Amino acid sequence: MAEITAGMVKDLREKTGAGMMDCKKALTETGGEMEAAIDWLRKKGLAAAAKKSGRVTAEGLVGVAQESNVAAMVEVNAETDFVARNEAFQNFVEAVARLALQTGDDLDALKAAAFPGTGRTVAEELTHLVATVGENMTIRRVAALRVHNGAVTSYVHGALRPGLGKIGVIVALEGRADEAIYALGRQIGMHVAATRPDALNIADVDPAALEREKAILVEQARASGKPDAIIAKMVEGRVKKYYEDVVLLEQTWVHDGESKVRNILANAGATLTGFVRFALGEGVEKEATDFAAEVAAAAGVAA
Repeated sequence: MAEITAGMVKDLREKTGAGMMDCKKALTETGGEMEAAIDWLRKKGLAAAAKKSGRVTAEGLVGVAQESNVAAMVEVNAETDFVARNEAFQNFVEAVARLALQTGDDLDALKAAAFPGTGRTVAEELTHLVATVGENMTIRRVAALRVHNGAVTSYVHGALRPGLGKIGVIVALEGRADEAIYALGRQIGMHVAATRPDALNIADVDPAALEREKAILVEQARASGKPDAIIAKMVEGRVKKYYEDVVLLEQTWVHDGESKVRNILANAGATLTGFVRFALGEGVEKEATDFAAEVAAAAGVAA
């Protein structure tokens, strides 16, 4: 029997999109014959993923998990919202979120982790799921937060079932770990889901984004025709308003419409050390398709 090398396994993976262990088994079963191994995988339904790997994945689910002092969140994408309601897909997202509690925010480590009860890695299990369900899927991103003394909490907006939905938020609070701080953490999660802050505090604001904003504000102020000294004060006031829009601690608390988030935290004796917000499919370019043109192309006629 021919020796099965790592290079052969790699080549077969690239040709079929199947998992590493499945490729190794296919080559072993077929004596190292590449074409026969491809056929073996196709017969098992494990090569189907390759044809789907180029499709845009902007649907799916955000999954969160938490235990004691750590919370994790993943976004797993699929092609259609229909798959998000598939029980096998939901179970996969739940399991991956739980695994992220151990692997943290390292996406490569998460994909390489052993998927429970299968003998496959997370990446290989995803390939298997793609072949089973018939849609392209990707594990797009992962985040994790940990505290030493305090609480990690999560919030999922529009949850299909506990911990699974379209928008997820995880929050880390340092302070006394009691019922009140957990309730506050959930409220902060709801606030973040609604207001979409870019940064925790002013120091965390992206300098490039701030400079772009200032340049716009200066031009807007100059259009007023006022003196430079007045323009400077106008820009200063508008930058403050910008911070109130994008910085979590400077935002107005959505739950009462008047307090600042930083004051809510101070009154509770808690320190917000981090937050992460995932909205399903944000930043993914969806393909714009002309359905009539697609039908005409399929029929071989001009649209």
